[in-house]
Amino acid sequence: MQRRDMQSESGPEAVAVVGGGAWGTALALTALRAGRRVTLWAREPEVVEAIERRRENPVFLPGVALPESLIASDDLAEVCARAEAALLVVPSQFLRAVAEQVETVLPRGVPAIVCAKGIERETGLLMTQVVEQAMPGRPLAVLSGPTFAAEVAADQPTAVTLATAEKDEETLATQLAAALSTPTFRIYVSHDPVGVEVGGAVKNVIAIACGTAQGVGFGANTRAALITRGLAEIKRLAEALGGARETVSGLAGLGDLTLTCSSEQSRNFSFGLGLGRGQTAEALLAGRPAVVEGVVNAVTVTDLARKLGVELPICEAVRAVVHEGQPIPEAMAALLRRPLTREQVTLDSPIAP
Repeated sequence: MQRRDMQSESGPEAVAVVGGGAWGTALALTALRAGRRVTLWAREPEVVEAIERRRENPVFLPGVALPESLIASDDLAEVCARAEAALLVVPSQFLRAVAEQVETVLPRGVPAIVCAKGIERETGLLMTQVVEQAMPGRPLAVLSGPTFAAEVAADQPTAVTLATAEKDEETLATQLAAALSTPTFRIYVSHDPVGVEVGGAVKNVIAIACGTAQGVGFGANTRAALITRGLAEIKRLAEALGGARETVSGLAGLGDLTLTCSSEQSRNFSFGLGLGRGQTAEALLAGRPAVVEGVVNAVTVTDLARKLGVELPICEAVRAVVHEGQPIPEAMAALLRRPLTREQVTLDSPIAP
């Protein structure tokens, strides 16, 4: 695998952030705080104009002041031309098309960091697998973890995971982590992108379940049960795909799951909350500027699990409610009627502080 030489031992100096949503904008701010030169690509001309003229992204991250040093453009070639690392921060179902465009303009050997969470609907592939096909031979990493964009933009303490596939990619992983880390944005390195990605995809579906439960009036007991059993579903799917259960006990699994399932800041949780209160999926999705990834992932995750013979009852229940019209009480009753089984808990490796 060929890799362009990094410009410093601390990692790439010039970073292209491809995607002008809330998370892309927050990551651009983080990279600036880490001392990088950052250019942000946004598909929407109005977002680029607002950033350049008003120093704000009012569509996706309103109220956050953006420094003059952040350059925004809707010209992908301009954004990528001098980049030494590219962060791909677009919704999962658009990643392939955007990655194919980036491949034509990003200098050879420049690493791509996948920041999308999900499974591709048409192929059942994880996001790094999609990018491997769209950008063959390019160094790849995946960044994931418990993050709300507004809190990262506000420079609040946050910890995430950055994973590369091969252990001999240690230099790439550590350089990229160094390039994006700040005193408040702490990056842990992993060599299990499968576990990291499965955690990021499935947690969105479990968050819809938790929001729905709260919407119908259930309390903390129910949410705790859904989070814990949802974690078991993530571990089963990750293991079936060759990932490590230990990874799912970390930031990109348990951490992200807990965050997403416990706050109305989560688009997936708030979508489920609306469902539980009697609103339709169509009404809840209408007019949203940002994608609710768990809606699509309820299908992609369960399709993949069925193919692998992995049981994901909570994810199946969300799919039945959102896509198949099953009434919420029936879906919940079906979950509670499942045969009683023994809880299987393994002692995973301890997480480094």
